[in-house]
Amino acid sequence: MYKAVKTDAAPGAIGPYSQAIRTGDFVFVSGQIPIDPKTGEFSGTDIASQTRQCLTNLKEILKAAGSDMSKVVKTTVLLKNMEDFGDMNGIYAEFFTEPYPARAAFQVGALPKDALVEIECVAVI
Repeated sequence: MYKAVKTDAAPGAIGPYSQAIRTGDFVFVSGQIPIDPKTGEFSGTDIASQTRQCLTNLKEILKAAGSDMSKVVKTTVLLKNMEDFGDMNGIYAEFFTEPYPARAAFQVGALPKDALVEIECVAVI
């Protein structure tokens, strides 16, 4: 049994997928690009502002699912340019405390809407 999670505090899905799926004791949050839900536009053009918006979107979706950032167990970070890793990591560290979630980070050829970063996560409820 599973249930889609939806909130207006984060951007709506831009395709045939859910913002998140809650099943059992877990919530699986779809990859978030740096769209500000109030404007529908990117929050900025640099990796720091885009990372902050991605993580804020994750935070809001987790809240709607009955979880929060302290319960994230795994993240995946997709970067347009691995040279942005250090700056992304600095903002990322503002959103998590020990024990930090497991994480994978990859450079990819392109991201939706030409974003610099996309982040997904899995959390417990």
